[in-house]
Amino acid sequence: MINPETLSIQESLYPDLTCFGCGHANPHGFHLQSYRHGNVTVGEFTPRPEHDNGFGFLNGGISATILDCHGAAAVFREVVERGWTDASGRPVPFVTASFDVTFHRPTPLGPAVRLTAWPETADPSRIVVTSEITLDEEPRATMRATWARFRTR
Repeated sequence: MINPETLSIQESLYPDLTCFGCGHANPHGFHLQSYRHGNVTVGEFTPRPEHDNGFGFLNGGISATILDCHGAAAVFREVVERGWTDASGRPVPFVTASFDVTFHRPTPLGPAVRLTAWPETADPSRIVVTSEITLDEEPRATMRATWARFRTR
């Protein structure tokens, strides 16, 4: 399903982004790699010891960052597929407007977890995406996020 020989959504759509979670231009970030698989965006993340919540599990803030940034890949892929571009032909930007995270069970450190995300609704000004962290086919955390089209003021 995940082909490391293919550029990820992040690498192909926004390679110069410095976002901590999904930006490949940030030397200290997570460098998430998300790929489209049918209508779902998939990826993996390996929780490391420095992501510890103090009890041997993945920190909740780190979980939220991963879900938000993996969801971003689903959002920007949707924008490109729908052909929503600005006057210069670039995909229009969207930013996280709100999100709600549900933690179903602790996520252990060490084994790679599966990331999935899919758009629920999309229009040119707002996209709602659900993202999920799973391990052993069990959901660990789920985020429902609303993304708003970014417009300079």
